[in-house]
Amino acid sequence: MAKRSEEQQRALAGLLGLGNHSARKSHYPELAARLDDLEAERNRYKWLFENAVHGVFQGSLLQGMRAANPALARMLGYQDPQEVLFSLADLAGNLFVGGAPELEAIGEMLQRQRSLLGYETQLRRKDGSSIDVLMNLLLKPDQDELVEGFVADITERKLAQQRLQQLNDQLEQRVAARTDELLEANRNLQQQIAQREQVEQALRDARDAAQAANRSKDKYLAAASHDLLQPLNAARLLISTLRERQLPAAEKVLVERTHQALEGAEDLLTDLLDISKLDQAAVKPDVALYRLDELLAPLVSEFQSVAEATGLDLRARIGDFAVLTDLRLMTRILRNFLSNACRYTERGSILLGARRRGAMLRLEVWDTGRGIAADRLDSIFLEFNQLDVGRAADRKGVGLGLAIVERIAKILGYPVLVRSQPGRGSVFSIDVPLSGEVPLPISLAMPQPSTGNPLPGRRLLVLDNEVSILESMAALLGQWGCEVLTATDEAGALEVLQGRAPELILADFHLDHGVIGCEVVRNLREHFRLPLPAVIITADRSDQCRRALQQLGAPLLNKPVKPGKLRAVLSQLLG
Repeated sequence: MAKRSEEQQRALAGLLGLGNHSARKSHYPELAARLDDLEAERNRYKWLFENAVHGVFQGSLLQGMRAANPALARMLGYQDPQEVLFSLADLAGNLFVGGAPELEAIGEMLQRQRSLLGYETQLRRKDGSSIDVLMNLLLKPDQDELVEGFVADITERKLAQQRLQQLNDQLEQRVAARTDELLEANRNLQQQIAQREQVEQALRDARDAAQAANRSKDKYLAAASHDLLQPLNAARLLISTLRERQLPAAEKVLVERTHQALEGAEDLLTDLLDISKLDQAAVKPDVALYRLDELLAPLVSEFQSVAEATGLDLRARIGDFAVLTDLRLMTRILRNFLSNACRYTERGSILLGARRRGAMLRLEVWDTGRGIAADRLDSIFLEFNQLDVGRAADRKGVGLGLAIVERIAKILGYPVLVRSQPGRGSVFSIDVPLSGEVPLPISLAMPQPSTGNPLPGRRLLVLDNEVSILESMAALLGQWGCEVLTATDEAGALEVLQGRAPELILADFHLDHGVIGCEVVRNLREHFRLPLPAVIITADRSDQCRRALQQLGAPLLNKPVKPGKLRAVLSQLLG
């Protein structure tokens, strides 16, 4: 601490009223120490004032700026704090951007509130630019005109706020623009969805119309099949009757051509009905256990005469097996194989056989025809594809047979195979699951050539509501040597039988007035108290009809009736 001069000590003693009296001098050391403390405090505040980071000033509401620290001078662009000590008249023009009105408003607020905290304003710099500042102003308690102020430069904060506001405005603009884009995209999407819904609705309408048309077509085929098959059946029976008679050569040629035309029409109609049912998925397999001879023996009997008529030798090799299959559907497949073999083989033989392949039994049809080229093997199962070889050129058809075979095989889940060598023949086969159960008793024996013809002299009853069919059936069966009685209903049957039971009944499934042929057969069996054998002939290919026949225990022949198959069935039942 600097040593005080004697003049300062005397002045201090006079200021304190000590004089030279000893009593007063006894308090001088304490006062001197107190004075030193005040001086140190003053120096500390002076140091803080001069070295403060923010601007500090002292002013008067009447005189203007009285003191300013270097930080405030630098903030305002001045080198010396003395340059900032503006008079009250100069403050409005040189310091406050708001001018005299702002200065007056600050004075009024200080007079009312004694302080002004967090006041934001703009101050003018020496070069004429302005800065944003935050000021805290205090009116000294003991002096109503003396103001102490603290100033902080907030220009960077203001600029940051401005940039933030700009960014916020830009973001809002981008959000608004993006919202507009999304709204437009949403409108476009809604339009696309509406258009897609219209297209989908149009497609659904088209699909429904196609399905309705398809159902209408199926109903028409089902309804028309009976009306078409009835006269076709009568004509087929009459032509078969004529074929077996001795006719002049010219008439025999005409009869044969008529027979071929009717056979082609029958095959076409049958295939169309079958493919329609298969496409509707209306065919459900009824898998059961059958002996192999139950499946193959009727087919051999049916196609024996067909093969002989074309100069072919039909042979069969049937082992003692039992298979799990649908008898009706599997018969349809094998009948198609045999029919094609007879159709496309000009000379030689046809073999129907079976060979074991693990848990499967492979049923095969071999022929010695012209064969099929390797590049055509895949196409033969397509719809409306027909090979034009040999006598097949004279047969009218649409090539649906193997397409039906493929669909049925898919329903059953059995693989169909074909091998062929041009000029040597073909082999069509299908694998059927073998049964591990004990084979059933033989129910249908293989026809033997030495057994003779069991039909002549047999008394048969034919029931049908179509007179033309009755006449045709009577002519054909009569030519085979049978005694034929015909009737259109149960009452007529009892009348013509005259109390004597027939040896076999051939009945149409649908008779007049909703009567079912199966019911008439049951009633006749009860009337005569005999298990009369019966054959049901119908154009109905529904599952309901098939189940009714299973309950009756009678074989089924679909119209138009093939004479060869009819003869084979009658021979089996009467033999």
